[in-house]
Amino acid sequence: MTSKQTIKSAFESMLFVWGDPLDVKVAAELFNIHWKEAYSIFLELKNEYEQQGRGIRIREIDKSFQFYSWEANSDYIERLCTPVKEKRLSQSAMEVLAIVAYKQPVTKGEIESIRGIKCDKVIEGLTKKDLIEEVGRSPGIGRPILYGTTKTFLKNFGFKDLKELPDIENIDEVIREEEYKNSDVHPEQISLEMFGADDTAE
Repeated sequence: MTSKQTIKSAFESMLFVWGDPLDVKVAAELFNIHWKEAYSIFLELKNEYEQQGRGIRIREIDKSFQFYSWEANSDYIERLCTPVKEKRLSQSAMEVLAIVAYKQPVTKGEIESIRGIKCDKVIEGLTKKDLIEEVGRSPGIGRPILYGTTKTFLKNFGFKDLKELPDIENIDEVIREEEYKNSDVHPEQISLEMFGADDTAE
């Protein structure tokens, strides 16, 4: 039987090589152990990195784990990597992404009814960026596609899961108010302010 320390060591190497979030169930299958046992080992490894104050940490993303650089070192990384061209999502893309995040699963029609304009191009852009994805079909007339956010969305914005989204009482009203004012981000519009991703979606 493979020892816990051996599994932990292997998980560490796997995280380094894999790069993307490593699903707990996938890792567990490699050692023929229950996913809950693998999950516990990942958490233990994550805590060890935090307790040791390491520059590389482990974060959890929807029952997957991934290496990332500690936020406190971001200034040094910026200096190393400059010049870096900063790209952000357009305001329309941020609004659509916020609607999907808070209303999911949601149809294109529901998104457009909130924004009051067509969103085909924006939805296509967000899908290509792997920030939203098709998650099923609505039982309504024509069975329209339902959209939801992805693991890439959680990773890009630093969320463990959707429960960590900032509280917004009524995203519909926030979006409509923003469209009506046609101004900068409203102070209460926390959800849209945080959606400044690394890429641009038209």
